[in-house]
Amino acid sequence: MKQAVTTAPETNTTRAAKIIARCRELARITDTPGKTQRLFLSPATRDAHTLLTWWIRQAGLEARTDDAGNLRAVRRSAKDDAPMLVLFSHIDTVPNAGAFDGPLGVLLALAAIEQLHSTPIPFHIELIAFAEEEGARFSFPFLSSMAVTGQLTDELLAKTDADGISVADAIRSFGLDPTRIPESCPLAKNTFAALEVHIEQGPVLEADNASLAVVEAIVGQSRLKLTFEGHANHAGTTPMPLRHDALAAAAQWIVEIERYAANYTQLVATVGRIEALPGAMNVVPGTALVTLDVRHPKDESRHAAVAHLLTKAEAAGAVRGVKVQATLLSEQKAVPMNHDLTVKLHQAAERTGHDAKSMFSGAGHDSMILAPVVPTTMLFVRSPGGLSHHPDEAVREEDVEAALATVLNLLLHLHPHK
Repeated sequence: MKQAVTTAPETNTTRAAKIIARCRELARITDTPGKTQRLFLSPATRDAHTLLTWWIRQAGLEARTDDAGNLRAVRRSAKDDAPMLVLFSHIDTVPNAGAFDGPLGVLLALAAIEQLHSTPIPFHIELIAFAEEEGARFSFPFLSSMAVTGQLTDELLAKTDADGISVADAIRSFGLDPTRIPESCPLAKNTFAALEVHIEQGPVLEADNASLAVVEAIVGQSRLKLTFEGHANHAGTTPMPLRHDALAAAAQWIVEIERYAANYTQLVATVGRIEALPGAMNVVPGTALVTLDVRHPKDESRHAAVAHLLTKAEAAGAVRGVKVQATLLSEQKAVPMNHDLTVKLHQAAERTGHDAKSMFSGAGHDSMILAPVVPTTMLFVRSPGGLSHHPDEAVREEDVEAALATVLNLLLHLHPHK
C-alpha cells in the first residue's frame, strides 16, 4: 500500500526565497550575454513576458500586454463593480544591472496575490509590470507609467534611440499599436490606490540595520550647468596673483557645496562632472564647465539651496576675476505619497511586527508618475551595502519576508471607502 505524499505548506520564509529565486531567474533573461540588461521592448522583454506570464497563470490569473508594452493581470473581487487597487513596479534595467531593481516589486506583488488565493477582499487587484522606467534606451524615463496615466505624448512617442528607432516604431515592432495607447493603457477609472515595493538603492536602511521603510515623498531635483569663464594663460609665466583661473574658482565653489549640504540632513548636492579648458597641463584653465544636482523633499528648500549655491559660485568667481553663468537643465518637483495610505502601510508593518521607518526617496520611481493621478504609497526594502544599478545588487531573505508580510497585511485590512 502506497503512502500518501504530503507537501509542506509554504511559509512567508519559503515564499521570500521563491521571490528571490524568481528575480534571479528573470535576471538571466538579457539582451547582452553575461550581463543583465533588458531595454524597453527589446527581444529580452518578450522573453521576460513569456516567463512572467507563466508565473501569472500559475497564480490563476490571465496576463495581457497593453499597447505600451506593460504586462498586466487582474485578480477579481466577487463584485464586478468593486474598485481597483494597483500593485506595480518595472522589469526593464540599466546596462549591467542587478536582479532586484524593479523585478522585486513585481514578483513580491505576484506572491502576495498567490498567498491571498481565494480570500475575499472588497476590491480588485491589478498587477502591472511596467516595461520602461529606467530611460536606458530612449534617454527618457517613465514612458510606461506615463502611458497608463495619459501623459505619453506624440512628442515622447517620436523620441529615438541610438539606432534612430522611435518609441512608436519600437512599439509597432513589438506587435503593438501606439494609436491604441489611450484605449488599452489607462488605469481603471475606479482605481482607488496604488502600491510600489522597491529596493531602497541606498545605504540608509543598512546603516540603521532596518528591513523596511515607508516612503513619505520622492524628492524634487534641480540640475544645472555652470560655466566659469576666466582667462587662459601660460602656466609658467603668469604669476599667481595675476591669474584668472576658472578651475580654481570652480574648485573653491565645489568645496562650499559639500560644506553647505552637509549641514542639512535632507539636502543632497552633487557635482558629477567637471571639464577644464583648454585642458593642457601647462595652461591656466580659462574655462571650467561644472554640473550641479540638488535634491530635497521640499521644493522651497531646494530652491533656496540652489539660490544660495549660485550666489556662492559668483562669489568664488569674483575673487579671481572669473565670470559665472548658470543654465537650468531640468527641474522635477517633489512628489509626496498619499498620507492616508502611508499611515495604513506603517500600521500594516507594525501589525506584522516590523518597524518600518519613514524615508524620502532620493531616486525617481514610477510612483512619482502615478501619485498625482491616484493615491499612491511606496515600501522600501533594504539594499545590502547600499548597492544598486550593479551586478552585485542583492536583498536579504528576512527583509523580503518582512515586505511580503506587510503587503499582505495591508491588502487584508484595506477598505476602499475608509
